[in-house]
Amino acid sequence: MTPIDLNADLGEGFGRWRLTDDEQLLSVVTSANVACGFHAGDAATMRRVCELAAERAVRIGAQVSYRDLAGFGRRAMDVPSAELTAEVAYQIGALEVFARAAGSRVSYVKPHGALYNRVVHDEEQAGAVVDGVLLAGASLPVLGLPSSRFLKLAERAGLPTVTEAFADRAYTEEGTLVPRSQDGAVITDADAVLERSLGLARFGIVTSHSGERIPVRARSLCLHGDTPGAVDMARRVRAGLESAGVRVEAFA
Repeated sequence: MTPIDLNADLGEGFGRWRLTDDEQLLSVVTSANVACGFHAGDAATMRRVCELAAERAVRIGAQVSYRDLAGFGRRAMDVPSAELTAEVAYQIGALEVFARAAGSRVSYVKPHGALYNRVVHDEEQAGAVVDGVLLAGASLPVLGLPSSRFLKLAERAGLPTVTEAFADRAYTEEGTLVPRSQDGAVITDADAVLERSLGLARFGIVTSHSGERIPVRARSLCLHGDTPGAVDMARRVRAGLESAGVRVEAFA
């Protein structure tokens, strides 16, 4: 059985405001998608999360996004390719400073929110993100939806690609995520999330929003840090996977 990585979005706060329980989630996940200041996060938060991740041997990933603090990176934006490339490289570079200071490094890159969904189909924006990773100066693995334009362009550019699935998000029949604006897009029932996690990890299958079983082959499983009860849910998922004989380990 293929090992599964557990990743979560962390460091999603700034100043005195915190959204995610970083310390507790870092005791469960194997990879941390750290906000790099554009949709959430600031210098002090990035440094703190990198130190906590390094202490626990959790892989540090740069979660790059559109420059959209007010909208938490979940609003559609049209950013020129050259600008987006520079901003992706900027975010990776900023996080790398804190990862290195903590005795670790940035191990992968994952787009966030609206950018993540945009690069599934948008060739130009996907190419700009790939160029940003290359501009940052390292052949970092990139994390994304299977069959996305982003992963295809990254592979063509020589970057390692890692497929990802979501236990707490609803899927369309095409294997993409149901927009958050629709009812039922986010799954908060812990039993349902555990069942979906086991199906994805063991069989590469998930039930779509309409009830159709669809194939989703993934090496990494995402649990959103801002989902209600995220820590308890993450613990249940990891324990359930391990009880089912699934080896939980980082991909990077």
